[in-house]
Amino acid sequence: MTAPIRVVLVDDQALFRAGIRMLLGSQPDIEVVGEAGDGREGVAVVTESRPDVVLMDIRMPVMDGLEATAELLRRPDSPRIVMLTTFDLDEAAARAIRQGASGFLLKDAEPEFLLAAVRSVHAGSEVIAASATRELFAHFSPPAKQPPAAWSELTEREREIFAYAARGMSNAEIAAAEFLSEATVKTHVSRILTKLALRDRVQLVVFAHEHGLA
Repeated sequence: MTAPIRVVLVDDQALFRAGIRMLLGSQPDIEVVGEAGDGREGVAVVTESRPDVVLMDIRMPVMDGLEATAELLRRPDSPRIVMLTTFDLDEAAARAIRQGASGFLLKDAEPEFLLAAVRSVHAGSEVIAASATRELFAHFSPPAKQPPAAWSELTEREREIFAYAARGMSNAEIAAAEFLSEATVKTHVSRILTKLALRDRVQLVVFAHEHGLA
């Protein structure tokens, strides 16, 4: 039996945490292993419980979500972090994702969408809210800069797959578009991330926007 996805909730609203904890706890493949009401406490809870995924509020007392995320992502064994925000064009969410967060969720997201997001970010197979993520970076990206030398190391095929992934398409969607197996697409994406030294697919989207490749 596959081990459940271990999740920590970090949010200063106790009622909101309780609702999310009940939702996640109702799933056989997800386990809530800790929660915290501010960023500093969140860092301590993550250190102790070693979760796979952290749902991190952006605006909190004592230490906000940006600072807590930055501290956690400096660690070599950092979990996947999903930022929680109240509105979609949130510059703080864009900053957190540039730091290495694996996406963002609106606090009023449908329960089914939140569950799917936790599973997908854990699997690393797709970008959470792909269209909203692209819009976020289209809105807040600085002027495009020249791609680094590593970009030239990508093969023509890898650049084709990169273009699909930069649009937020999942492995299954890319496979269907290119008549490939999902395993082949996964291999291509993995090589692209390695060559460009990117953490995950959402960082690929950021890379595309920041270098005029979106």
